[in-house]
Amino acid sequence: MSHTQTSGSSDGADSGPDSEAVATHAAPAGGAPTPVRQRRRSRFPTHLIVFIGPAFAIYTVFMIYPLLDSMRLSLYGAEAGDQIFVGLDNFLRLLTDDIMSSRFWNAVWNNLLFFAVHFFVQNPIGLLLAALLASSTLRGRTFYRTVIFIPTTLSVVIVGFIWQLILSPLWGFVETPLLGQSSTALLTLSLMSVWQYVGIPMILFYAVLIGIPEELVESARVDGATGWQVFWRIKFPLVLPTVGVVSIITYIANMNAFDLIYTVKGALAGPDFATDIMGTFFFRTFFGFQLQRGSTTMGATVATMMFLLILAGVLLYYFSWHRRVEHYEL
Repeated sequence: MSHTQTSGSSDGADSGPDSEAVATHAAPAGGAPTPVRQRRRSRFPTHLIVFIGPAFAIYTVFMIYPLLDSMRLSLYGAEAGDQIFVGLDNFLRLLTDDIMSSRFWNAVWNNLLFFAVHFFVQNPIGLLLAALLASSTLRGRTFYRTVIFIPTTLSVVIVGFIWQLILSPLWGFVETPLLGQSSTALLTLSLMSVWQYVGIPMILFYAVLIGIPEELVESARVDGATGWQVFWRIKFPLVLPTVGVVSIITYIANMNAFDLIYTVKGALAGPDFATDIMGTFFFRTFFGFQLQRGSTTMGATVATMMFLLILAGVLLYYFSWHRRVEHYEL
């Protein structure tokens, strides 16, 4: 006469949160038991709250809330010291008023020119310098890299003062008042900014170039490729995603520019508003300057328009570049 023994779970069985519980159904006559697996629900990773929570709280308080409150304030108008809801009237005034609209579109156009100089001058020079510094045959690479990046760490006030001395017709090295003419002031300030910040795209491109495996370059040289061909056909396609990142960083930084223009030309951004950009236009609108009275609601409207312009550029970059460019894993 046969006996049937039923054994329980062993002491060494895994009882962690990711283990699976196994239940045994009664088997049909003459058949083996049928196991049914029941997966336990994984616990919520509470440690993420500890790591992400403080950073998210700080970012919300100092970034998200002021942005949303500025957008809310742009929908209000001030009357007799009280705020009243006016809807989109502030935006209509900004875009249609003779004085406000002319100053606004002038600032937008100057800001786009300011960005264009950085995009077509600063970033290509940064890429060229990075390619030279990444060359294994160049001596003193660390020294050159440090010297080029040092201006980035300087105060904008110091940079503006030094360049004003250099470009002064009285005691500088040029006879033409480049900062005093409407036709040359904005371009001159843009090149001053390029000189100061060219080290940032250089370092970003340099970090990618030194990460390219040397085997790819050696294989191309064995096949008879020149240095120019190696750069354009091997290195540049690998750097291309970084070109997009550097471009959008440049756009966001330039659309938020203020300090250099204010340091050199003041809040009026002269001569005759020739160097006026969105940052200085916002400053005069919000805080007021000389005979112009400040308005918190109109200042919030200008700030909202700045945000929308930056958002439009970011979306354009994302849908026209980031999703189409090929990324390579080295």
